[in-house]
Amino acid sequence: MAITDWPVDDRPREKLLSKGPDALSDAELLAVFLRTGVNGKSAVDLARELLTRCGSLSALCAASESDVCDLPGMGQAKYAQLQAVLELARRTLKEKIINGSALNSPSAVREYLRLKLQALPHEVFVALFLDAQNRVIEIEELFRGTLTQTSVYPREVVKRALHHNAGAVILAHNHPSGVAEPSHADETLTQALKQALALVDVRVLDHFIVAGGGVVSFAERGLI
Repeated sequence: MAITDWPVDDRPREKLLSKGPDALSDAELLAVFLRTGVNGKSAVDLARELLTRCGSLSALCAASESDVCDLPGMGQAKYAQLQAVLELARRTLKEKIINGSALNSPSAVREYLRLKLQALPHEVFVALFLDAQNRVIEIEELFRGTLTQTSVYPREVVKRALHHNAGAVILAHNHPSGVAEPSHADETLTQALKQALALVDVRVLDHFIVAGGGVVSFAERGLI
């Protein structure tokens, strides 16, 4: 049955407008994005199939161009639209954390880092440099590595912190393996960076690991 034959209150677009986006399931939200289905399948049916094939909404958003274009009902145009939506989300979150205190918007920081890092096939190390009021001065990708490791040099992190006259930093890196649990090497690196930055009176507020759609906070784990 086509969505136009459904009761008005059950149609995803009308439901969103009357009840708000929070009232929609992942499949219904994706159906609004897709707009149309394919032969024999409504947009909602197609959305459910896409989510089943990918495993989750985050996995679909992190999929490569070739993977997305191989999915039924998708293609380069839909892939471009999806990337535009994700970039808008990233920029919105970046504006939010830059225009306010990072500590007052911990969920925005977490979501920004997840959207920025989760889909990367290589490991990157990012630093958010903050002023004395914990407002974000700049966000920089400092190091880029292979699929398994990144060489992070504390001296370079200190140099960038001094360049920005930062009072504190939030560190982050991704695990392309999909496992977000901190390794012993991650803990050792965090302590080395914390000690090096302390020498120039820069505090390390947190270190996030992004992997598989999840985000682990060192501060929440008591590792800072």
